[in-house]
Amino acid sequence: MPELRRITRALLSVSDKSGLIDFARALSGHGIELVSTGGTAKAIADAGLKVGDVSELTGFPEIMDGRVKTLHPKVHGGLLAIRDDARHAASMKEHGIAPIDLLVVNLYPFEATVAKGAAFDDCIENIDIGGPAMIRAAAKNHNDVAVVVDADDYARLLDELKQHGGATTLALRKSLAQKAYARTAAYDAAISNWFANELGEAAPAYRAFGGKLLQPLRYGENPHQSAAFYRAPEQRFGVATARQVQGKELSYNNINDTDAAYECVAEFDPKRPACVIVKHANPCGVAVAEDITVAYERAHACDPVSAFGGIVAVNRPLPLAAAKALAPVFTEVVVAPGYDGDALAALTAKTNLRVLTAQPPGAPVLDVRPVDGGLLVQEPDPVSTDRSAWWVVSATQPTEAQWDDLQFAWTVCAAVSSNAIVFAKDRQAYGIGAGQQNRLDSARIAAERAGDRAVEGVCASDAFFPFRDGVDVVAAAGITAIIQPGGSIRDAEVIEAADEHGMAMVFTGQRHFRH
Repeated sequence: MPELRRITRALLSVSDKSGLIDFARALSGHGIELVSTGGTAKAIADAGLKVGDVSELTGFPEIMDGRVKTLHPKVHGGLLAIRDDARHAASMKEHGIAPIDLLVVNLYPFEATVAKGAAFDDCIENIDIGGPAMIRAAAKNHNDVAVVVDADDYARLLDELKQHGGATTLALRKSLAQKAYARTAAYDAAISNWFANELGEAAPAYRAFGGKLLQPLRYGENPHQSAAFYRAPEQRFGVATARQVQGKELSYNNINDTDAAYECVAEFDPKRPACVIVKHANPCGVAVAEDITVAYERAHACDPVSAFGGIVAVNRPLPLAAAKALAPVFTEVVVAPGYDGDALAALTAKTNLRVLTAQPPGAPVLDVRPVDGGLLVQEPDPVSTDRSAWWVVSATQPTEAQWDDLQFAWTVCAAVSSNAIVFAKDRQAYGIGAGQQNRLDSARIAAERAGDRAVEGVCASDAFFPFRDGVDVVAAAGITAIIQPGGSIRDAEVIEAADEHGMAMVFTGQRHFRH
């Protein structure tokens, strides 16, 4: 086959040495000359394999603490030379440049260094320069050169060498080149976004985003849409770092809803057991209680109809009692920091139930949403329940019990699609009105869902009441205290309505739209 290219010389320079020795030994078995750098060369030599140092290839030593070692014409010429071009061949002969047919590079661990909270200078030193330059050169010349940036591809390359007598196909080289460019793009994205954060630049002139494939998905939100799940270079605990213990493959909607549930439950004080049930990215049940089992039972009681086929997230290890309480209810996913005793066995008895373990999410980095031809990027929306920043605008003052419920309802409300209204009592959501085009309908939905349970409860609104009609609706449902941002031109009218109903009203000065 004319597209086959035999590998005679390989340059290996890897930070992550997983699988390196077996791979290098297999390459040697095909008669391939090995050239390497620094620690990689030492590891290969220590394994008893013959390997040349890149400084021997270039005739120039590594300098500046290894910052300069592969940035040399004999390296890049060997990677970039078009083998069938007579002029390139003449240049190689004139300058003594030997071809490099295979490049194996994984980059300095910049992302991992940042994730460890390393100092600025340490992060800078872990920015790879020579690696990306070589990767891009080899990928550009994929017609002649194979480039491997991921140890997961070692076996794939070796299979081709075995099948084709030490040669690779153009199809493989193109596939590896695409992956190589995607890797350097994701790497540069991690660096540039970290730098922007270090400089406090909320809107840098250029933004780059990257990610590594976690899994292809069967389909997207609907069966006719293709989809995949990627992990961002910025390492952050949450759904992308969860471990699936059992159950069917996660779907696009499972992942989206699980993320919404786990992000919401993480907003509550970890010292207080909490449970969130999500359906179609919106909480349909939330409760904080003395233990996780009671929290689940109270969360489920909010809206049992919507909880069917939902996602259950908790902020504590799940005990057996909670697993048994879950058993009668069809649930798509359960996600928890861990599972106590026989709880996991009880859950895995339901073979279709997806069971995940994940560390609680950390603070999000950026909120990114696509629009036609661009991206909307914003800082995350943290929820504060600091009472010292709020103020009471009504004649009636909240009781201590109401303050506790107002803080709870405010936390839940921020996780609900706008327009959002949440009714709660005793740290339990009873009625959630979500995603309506007007706040009055959201209030009516919350009141209908809560029924008589709203009596003596509290209400949270993610944005101000534009008219008093919403206040009248929640008052008629039996609500006795309201928390909202304030800021409407009709605030006086809304406050007057609260006073007429004998309700307490608290302004936060901060809204939480969620679209």
